[in-house]
Amino acid sequence: MAFVRRGRASLPGMSDQSPLRILVLYTELAPYVLAGLERAVRDHGVKVDVVRWPVNSEAPFKISVSEGITLHERRTLSTADLIALADRVQPDLTLCTGWIDKGYLRVCRHLRGRGQRVVMCSDTAWHGDLRQWVAALVARFSFGRLFSHAWVTGDRQRTYALRLGFAPDRVRTGFYAADTSLFLPIGERLLRSRTDAWPHRFLCVARYIPAKCHQLLCDAFAELCTNGRAGDWELWCVGTGELFEQVSTSVSGSHPRIKHMGFKQASEMETILDQSGVFVLASNYEPWGVVVQEHACAALPMVLSDQVRASERFLEPGRNGVIFKADDMTALMNALRSIITMTDGQLREMGKCSNELGSAWGPSEWATTLVQLALERP
Repeated sequence: MAFVRRGRASLPGMSDQSPLRILVLYTELAPYVLAGLERAVRDHGVKVDVVRWPVNSEAPFKISVSEGITLHERRTLSTADLIALADRVQPDLTLCTGWIDKGYLRVCRHLRGRGQRVVMCSDTAWHGDLRQWVAALVARFSFGRLFSHAWVTGDRQRTYALRLGFAPDRVRTGFYAADTSLFLPIGERLLRSRTDAWPHRFLCVARYIPAKCHQLLCDAFAELCTNGRAGDWELWCVGTGELFEQVSTSVSGSHPRIKHMGFKQASEMETILDQSGVFVLASNYEPWGVVVQEHACAALPMVLSDQVRASERFLEPGRNGVIFKADDMTALMNALRSIITMTDGQLREMGKCSNELGSAWGPSEWATTLVQLALERP
């Protein structure tokens, strides 16, 4: 169903029945974001303009867009250019993810000054430290001039948005959604094929940066191998980043049962998933983690640290995985060991649960929320 503009001024020559226009001010655009936007175009007939930062060299996703979405490169646009773009588009809704981009904030202030809907999008969880309390105090006097709504990832992020001064009815959750059309079919196929044996292989998909704790993961798994407690299990790591060489060439990282595979596009992951049994993410800071939902959809049981916020939606301890205390090697080893000692039948039941949890929120639901926000009062 296509949604159209009603009750607002239109550009010269624009019909009152013209489609809803969405302006997206984004930082590092990822394929799963485009999946939601493309679903909004296909299901609801919206038109989308996306301003994006350059591709991150540590996550060099190949980005292509379908008809109905126009990409604009942030590095080519001054603040005046951004405001001119907003005036030309006349968006019914603007999404902004880059608080640190002063140009983006100028556009938000400009549009809010005209009474438009402008949404703060965030994955920052509430921790209650001094810095966040100060930010909350300052925001109550400033955010109203920038944003009308907040769209955040989960419950802890919702708490932060409320602290920043957003009214409860102006906050939505579920801002991140995996491209379920890619990963759910893989999970369903793996569940059908893995009736007897389950692969004994942990899979970590993450950038090699300090917060992801690759070294801790390699240390823990190598220690289990050395002590004869790893059974026939292996550890595969997919990703790249500043610590790749350091971790992959370390004593534990170069263990023969640990494989570092480098960065892979989403289209390359199916072959790796065919050989993987359990997803693991040891981060000591993970505001959300779409990668968790992706691998839940792919029917992998989970081993996650207690700092991976996506666990609130996609991990039920005991049903589809294990949560351990971040930065605690003993806790991580115990979590890995609890998986290693399970039967293949138990792992399959956990994978089935992961697949069900992962399927509960996707681009379709995301697109519906987007359109609902575009139709709410400013």
